[in-house]
Amino acid sequence: MEQYAANHFKLFVVMVTGLIIFVGIVAVLIFFVAVQGAEQTLVPEVRGKDLTEALLELQTKELYPRIQLRYSHSSWDRGQVLEQDPKAGTIVKAGRQIRLVVSHGVMLNRIENFIGRSIDDVRMELQTLVFSGIPLLAMKEPLMYEFSQEIPGTILQQKPEPGTDISGPVSLEFVVSRGQENAVMTVPQLAGLTLGAALERIGRTGIVFDFFLRELREGERGEMVVYQDPPAGTSVTSNNPVNLVVNMPAQLDDGEVFKLFVYTMPQNPYPLPVRLEALLPSEERVQLINVDYPGGRLTVPYRLPLNSVLILSMMNREIYREIVRH
Repeated sequence: MEQYAANHFKLFVVMVTGLIIFVGIVAVLIFFVAVQGAEQTLVPEVRGKDLTEALLELQTKELYPRIQLRYSHSSWDRGQVLEQDPKAGTIVKAGRQIRLVVSHGVMLNRIENFIGRSIDDVRMELQTLVFSGIPLLAMKEPLMYEFSQEIPGTILQQKPEPGTDISGPVSLEFVVSRGQENAVMTVPQLAGLTLGAALERIGRTGIVFDFFLRELREGERGEMVVYQDPPAGTSVTSNNPVNLVVNMPAQLDDGEVFKLFVYTMPQNPYPLPVRLEALLPSEERVQLINVDYPGGRLTVPYRLPLNSVLILSMMNREIYREIVRH
């Protein structure tokens, strides 16, 4: 009887041991699937590392940084990662943004000279000047603008003046160039170009434009700029729109449309970077036009699959989107 009980106990121990080993193997397999899966990865520890080293580590994990600069109490840690979110060891999807707080070195004690710099660059820089959660320097809005010979967006004056001591949060006042009043430019050759080539040339020249569509006529090639007014070579003021007529495509694929995107933006004091993109149903992102534009009516012809999403951005910030319908 005792031998029978002993045999049963040994069998029980073997079964339990086997079960523990099986559970362990399953747990290890689940861990490696989670870590090595095509869409998941482990967040590395990058705190205390140089920004360049941290970026390389994130790149190998197919992760992308969202960097925030912050002043600290010492200069030795300039360029080092102070904080990260999510924390190291977190399992996330590949392509996830990782927030990195990077040291900007010792806090400023005097206001620097911003005159001659781009207001857009300074605006972005000021957003990073944070100490103990409080903006160190803030830009007073609305800005003041003047016509000048300087490039539009160039800072002409500032208050407080450069070299002023900083004893606490400071509000900066700027006078910004609007560019030359009634500046004259030469209209480029656009008639005879394909729509894609015309949009690319517009992006390089930065003209104000207004598109119109018309039906395809016999003997014509579709999706072409068939007319422009004023003609190429004409001298016009920079705010004078060039009217462009584009004909329809000869044929559309099933599920495609050819239409005119129309959106009225607020008038800007000078041209700002504007981008129109399309997010296709396949998740591919396609740029339609990228141009410095002063605002007002924006028109862009497009040929896209139904249910694509048109995304309009100004200064890399989305301001409008719409879905492509019939």
